[in-house]
Amino acid sequence: MDFGLSDEERAIRDTARDFITREVMPLEQELLRRERAHQPGLEPSELRELQLKAKKFGFWGLATPQEYGGMDLPAVMQSLIWTEIGRTFVPFRFGGEADNILFYATEEQRQEFLLPTIAGDRNSCFAITEPGAGSDAANIRFRARRDGDDWILNGEKTFITGGNEADFAIVIAVTDPERGARNGGATAFLVDRSMGWRSEFIPTMGEGGPASLFFDDVRVPHRNILGEVGQGFTLAMQWIGKGRYTIPSHAVGIAERALRMAIDHANTRETFGTKIGTNQAIQWMIADSETELEAARWLILRAAWTVDAGLDPRHASSMAKLYGAGMVNRVVDRVMQIHGGMGYTRELPIERWYRQVRLYRIFEGTDEMQRLIISRDLLRGYTKLGGHLG
Repeated sequence: MDFGLSDEERAIRDTARDFITREVMPLEQELLRRERAHQPGLEPSELRELQLKAKKFGFWGLATPQEYGGMDLPAVMQSLIWTEIGRTFVPFRFGGEADNILFYATEEQRQEFLLPTIAGDRNSCFAITEPGAGSDAANIRFRARRDGDDWILNGEKTFITGGNEADFAIVIAVTDPERGARNGGATAFLVDRSMGWRSEFIPTMGEGGPASLFFDDVRVPHRNILGEVGQGFTLAMQWIGKGRYTIPSHAVGIAERALRMAIDHANTRETFGTKIGTNQAIQWMIADSETELEAARWLILRAAWTVDAGLDPRHASSMAKLYGAGMVNRVVDRVMQIHGGMGYTRELPIERWYRQVRLYRIFEGTDEMQRLIISRDLLRGYTKLGGHLG
């Protein structure tokens, strides 16, 4: 069993790491300075400039098919790169991406929505969560009613990532209440902001914030259905599923960077005449963090591997999401403790991470939902102990 990277995987990973180190990390102090001054962080134009620089390195569209100018990287490679992105708290991501379900678009939709999104000329958001339907996504009540060649959309979506900046939304709406969302009663719509929906910013404990989207008799042409009528819930689960290995991949990068800071601090900070790293309490926090970090790394890579192997990734991805999200919260908490009062200030990024990673246990499936999926798979015999090696 080979746990090593191929020469190609290592070269791509190292190139991504080099770009993050040389081009993105130098912006961190300016980002912290602006946030301490209660100013916006990096402007979209600044982040866009970084993406175009990365494009010169060949990094454009990590998961985007080559026919659209992307790299079409396998899931394991995408996971490795998301870990590199996680090493910096600058809200950067490589350009050339589009929501994975947007590739179900018709040719007309590709021209209007997909290609401009890949090019970075348009921003999208994915809208399924509602005030009364979060973890229970099948409980959505947002309605779409047929009216001739159009559909009339009414309702509210909430906690929508990127909803304030989006030019259009991929909206999951109930089109057949009798069948229910899970059983073919929900449909995905591509809804341009110019069609009449509005967004409101939701303040959170993290930087930035999601949005609530409001639809009041928004008229959408039938041609704007993504996929087929009744396919909405299936597409939604496909969209959510990808996040269950990319989010913890990002968490590994954060945990590695934070733990490196803790080790450096423990080797330089002195109390009572000795380095704090000589204290057993500090040593144990570092040891526990490294052990959990390594365990998370392999759970996450295995989840990505199941995707590349063509296996059902849901069980492995739920374990990766559950453990990875918990791991990064515990590691950042220990790193703050090791840094003492300075870790609690905004001079360092630790308190920023502390607020940021708390969300990882909530979005794209809460801890509780991951536990439900994992236990249900075992209790009902959908999977076996030991996974593909069992």
